[in-house]
Amino acid sequence: MTWLATTGVAVAVPATPAWSLMPQPARMQPAAAGSFKIADGAEVAVHGADLQPIADRFMRLVANTRGLRLRMATTAGAHPAITFVVDPHADAAGDAGYRIAVNDQGIRVIARTPRGIFYGSVTLWQLLTPPGWTRGAPADVADGIIDDWPRFAWRALLLDSGRHYQGTADIKKLIDWMSLSKLNVLLWHVTEDQGWRLEIPKYPELTKVGACRKAVGLDAELTGSADKPYCGYYTEAEVRDIVRYAGERFVDVVPEIDLPGHSQAAIAAYPWLGVTGQRPAVWTEWGVSPWLLNPNEKTLRFVDDVLDEVMRLFPSKYISLGGDEADKQQWNASSEVRAQMHRLGLSNMDQLQGWFIGQLADHLVKNGRTPVGWDDELVAGATLPASQVVMSWHGDDDERVALQAIRQGHDVVMTPQESLYFDHYQSDLPDEWAGPPPAATLRQAYDTAVIPHGAGAGEAQRIIGVQAGLWTEQMATFAHDQHAVFPRITALSELGWSPAGAHDWNGFLQRIPAELARYRALGIDYADSAFAPAFHVAAATSGTFQVELSNQTGFGTIRYTTDGSAPTNRSAPYVRPLTLPGKTSLKAATFAPDGFELAAPRTQALDETTLLARDGSALATCSGQPASRLDGRRPTQGPRPVYAVDIGNACWLWPQASLDGIGHVVLTVERMAWRFGDEAKDAVVRHKASTAGEFEIHAGSCSGPLLASLPLAHAAGTAGQIHLDADVALPMGTGVRDLCIFATGDPRDGQWALARMAFSK
Repeated sequence: MTWLATTGVAVAVPATPAWSLMPQPARMQPAAAGSFKIADGAEVAVHGADLQPIADRFMRLVANTRGLRLRMATTAGAHPAITFVVDPHADAAGDAGYRIAVNDQGIRVIARTPRGIFYGSVTLWQLLTPPGWTRGAPADVADGIIDDWPRFAWRALLLDSGRHYQGTADIKKLIDWMSLSKLNVLLWHVTEDQGWRLEIPKYPELTKVGACRKAVGLDAELTGSADKPYCGYYTEAEVRDIVRYAGERFVDVVPEIDLPGHSQAAIAAYPWLGVTGQRPAVWTEWGVSPWLLNPNEKTLRFVDDVLDEVMRLFPSKYISLGGDEADKQQWNASSEVRAQMHRLGLSNMDQLQGWFIGQLADHLVKNGRTPVGWDDELVAGATLPASQVVMSWHGDDDERVALQAIRQGHDVVMTPQESLYFDHYQSDLPDEWAGPPPAATLRQAYDTAVIPHGAGAGEAQRIIGVQAGLWTEQMATFAHDQHAVFPRITALSELGWSPAGAHDWNGFLQRIPAELARYRALGIDYADSAFAPAFHVAAATSGTFQVELSNQTGFGTIRYTTDGSAPTNRSAPYVRPLTLPGKTSLKAATFAPDGFELAAPRTQALDETTLLARDGSALATCSGQPASRLDGRRPTQGPRPVYAVDIGNACWLWPQASLDGIGHVVLTVERMAWRFGDEAKDAVVRHKASTAGEFEIHAGSCSGPLLASLPLAHAAGTAGQIHLDADVALPMGTGVRDLCIFATGDPRDGQWALARMAFSK
């Protein structure tokens, strides 16, 4: 039985929809039958202090997505369709727990605090947007009871604003969307080698100098010119506004002032903060800079001043001091620093870093704050301040480092780079966006181990949460941020909120179509990589092709067309390998059981060139290591190219290429600015046969017979993609051969990327 309610009057109509919620609640008790209908004009009531803003946001959310205009109840004694109630004695778990009861009298959300009501309102919005929902139509909510509360207290997303700056409006959007996944911490990384983003009035040079860097590489596209620096920082007023905005959505903004490493921008502003006394430029490369803060008393006073200002701006209980990736070469080379280390009775520089962080941690503790930092010093064998919460990003070896931190008495936040660094690309599809390797798929994120292997029940209590990292070296735009975060944030939300016993990948997949539909209604430009069709093409008989289709998750129905039209949810389903003639435009898309398009159409052209060409992303690296995916320069027309590149080693392999009858080859390549600090020492330099260098193609191996040499002389100074072509000298007994393709010269003078390689007869 369904009940229609607009002004508290119930009318019976048939329907029983299902619940599809993300993250999965702690406990659900659906009724055997019955549902309550919410239609346009339904009334909402609040009972308790500080609930009106939550109710207002809920009603705006429902209006903007479901298209239903709800209104606040104004008549005393009315029977509203939805009621939000704060009761300090409510049967709800903690300050974040809530209960939702749906019956023929309406929908009631009750919690002990406004925070619990907020989370309950998010779940209720999801109940109003079930699978297959139609904008503007009344919403049926199945009868039953939901009791819900979070598994972990820390459910976080790290936002790196140091490498690339995000505007305040975009940060607010991200906070909005985080809160709808019941995340409650934004770890805001605001200082870096590449930019100091936080206004500190006592030290104005931090933003006057440290917030700007030379526009190297694609940064010039953002500024409009290589002569215009890349700049950006947040004023005190902007920070307070963001903190306020987040607080209204029950998100705590935890600032990260990273030190003693990742501090080149600060030293560029005030050279006396460094060891050498020299002024470096704000860094334009990515990786680990050797410029460390000098761990002396003058620097400690500076950092205490900065932290005092940070504590004035950020009310968060937690302040992150970073402490990661501190390259000690300048410390080791400094007689002053070595003398200080010995004077303190320390035996190595890792212990000195621990001492330095300890001084700053004590300053925070004295001011009622809790220090947070990375696990790097534990990896190095040193200890961290006893008061410090440890963010463990070294997830290898069964989370050994996290377990070590627990056993040293630290609370721990799990943020393994292997699965929860959302800057990593999500698939090997040709159109996947840029990011470092290896891929971190939706499934890998969902299956993250949040309790270290070997932890006992008591030790597991030291895990206070989970966190994803959005590091932005290769993420210059907010569109890229969205692509990286969504939908992997759904996996993060379940790790942080849902009970361990609810972990079920197949159930998660069944619930994700409704969440993606909500994203679409919110205007979130999410990645469909996990569901996108991949084409596997091979030669068949009589000039035809055999094509296999698949996707990363195996979820949904792949539907296809062969006439060039876009597939719909009524197109032919893929059930077995296809045999298709040449001159076919095969298009495929993936659909959920309810017809929702999970992945946009992809196209595979089948013609005489199909098996004679390869995109660079389909080639293997010569090192056997996974490639990075790097953005190329945006062309005048069309999408920005993305290249699969083994940074520092411009070399690719095409296994088992068919060379019969081949006479010519065309390479599409682009040269990119070198800004890869970590890879510089391992760069592979190949002998150049000419001053400008060349691309070479060899058969069998990289030292095998030379098939073609493609000079780069005319490419010097060319921006964007260029085409190289040459005749191919086939060796005896050609047939099918492995190919090695590489660029000569030193990649540190400019990293070559290979977009496409095409043979012709």
